[in-house]
Amino acid sequence: MNTAKKPDEEGQLTPGGEGRAAALFRLVLSFMAVVMLTFVVVEGWRTWRDYRQAFSNAQNMVTNLARATSQHAEDAIRQVDAITAALAERLEGDGFARIDRQRLHALLSQQMAIMPQLHGLFVYGPDGRWIVTDRSATPANANNADREYFIYHRTHTDRRVHIGAVVRSRATGDLIIPISRRLDNPDGSFAGVLLGTIKVDWFVRYYGDFKIDELGALVLAKRDGTILVRRPFVDQVVGRSLADSEVFRNHLPYADEGLVETIAVVDGTARLYAYRALSSYPLVVEAGLSRESIIAPWRRDVLKSVAVLLLLLAGLAAFGWIVLRQLRERIAIERALHQAHQTLKSLALTDSLTGLGNRRRLDAVFEAELKRARRQGYPVALVMLDLDYFKRYNDRYGHPAGDQCLKRFAEVLQTALKRPADLAVRYGGEEFTLLLPATDVPGAELVVDEIMQALRRQAIVHDGSPVGWVSASAGIAVAEPAQGECSAERLMAAADAALYEAKRRGRDGYTVAAAFSADTQ
Repeated sequence: MNTAKKPDEEGQLTPGGEGRAAALFRLVLSFMAVVMLTFVVVEGWRTWRDYRQAFSNAQNMVTNLARATSQHAEDAIRQVDAITAALAERLEGDGFARIDRQRLHALLSQQMAIMPQLHGLFVYGPDGRWIVTDRSATPANANNADREYFIYHRTHTDRRVHIGAVVRSRATGDLIIPISRRLDNPDGSFAGVLLGTIKVDWFVRYYGDFKIDELGALVLAKRDGTILVRRPFVDQVVGRSLADSEVFRNHLPYADEGLVETIAVVDGTARLYAYRALSSYPLVVEAGLSRESIIAPWRRDVLKSVAVLLLLLAGLAAFGWIVLRQLRERIAIERALHQAHQTLKSLALTDSLTGLGNRRRLDAVFEAELKRARRQGYPVALVMLDLDYFKRYNDRYGHPAGDQCLKRFAEVLQTALKRPADLAVRYGGEEFTLLLPATDVPGAELVVDEIMQALRRQAIVHDGSPVGWVSASAGIAVAEPAQGECSAERLMAAADAALYEAKRRGRDGYTVAAAFSADTQ
């Protein structure tokens, strides 16, 4: 009875002491890994939670900023809208021919004192000349017929208030936002323009009171994207268009308010923006915090946490190293012994010349493969190969050349076998054997034919052979172990007989043994 241990996947021949030590080593190592991983996962979850919380707080902040600035702008413009509407009704009702300029001037001056956002109030005639203003003196030949708002009202009959782009006052040189209204004669013809202007600086000072980061931004723009006011304030930015920005291109057309994380088209800064369109006027406000200001505090906390975590993990690692060092030393010694054992075993099962398995290797796996095939119901093919006229080759070219020929043929065999389960061995001398599990006759013929073709491509010169180069003969036997009893000896004998039949037929080819089963043996 065979009492030798059967080789398994790994460590089958490992001594029991090494196996227990290795198991303990893995257990301790796994425990340390789980503890460390737990710390990392918990800290990672906390870091992610803090990251989301930082952005949630930033979203609330920019949303509140957008609401506050939009309400501020709407209130400021509504006041100008209301006073210009009342003045327009009065002027049109009394008739332009009966304007009391002195009284109207006093009224405009009174409104200027009431509303701090105002830069000026003006009434222009149909030709653009100044009729009356809040100012004590009117510039000589003053005419605003070339202004955008004047041209708009002259060509449009709607009575709504019109908010124009920022212009520079001709009287004071200040940047102002014109808010104008059309005046009509009783017959509906154009009678002039009533204008109220708001100081850009008034918005700038208001926006400056908000505590936001240095890279933050507050913007008041027209619905078409034209910038009216921006913090930080730069003269050159006023009047630029935001029409191609993420907010105006992809969000504002579908929602009057929202949150957007994007890169600013004005200065290229990554920001989280809240935008809000005014309900009564074609204006939009944006409030933005830079991404850097949002994540900088979070990043500082993360660095502190990572430092603490690394110290903790280092302590655990040091403790684990102390525990595992002794186990590692013991396992290293036992592994070296096991490796030496495996090396000796491998040498015993390997042909030293070709690197293929040897006959002992085939004997070790042949019966086991047949049993497996019987359980799982697949065929097993055995191929015996022999180099033709090899004795003549050795006699003519010498044994060193013969050894090189055998090596080259072994390489051909290794290249032809594609599956891990296939086995090629040097059976003895110039004779080789292939064990091909789960391979039927056509499959075995395909492998052998590929070997023959590859050997011919090698074109190893052999003047002692009728064909002029090294060739091989092969015999194929295929068994179906599941259909009856089949032994390794009988399958080997059938393949060997097929090999001799191939040689009898002239060599440089192969022969397939007759159907191989329990009934034919």
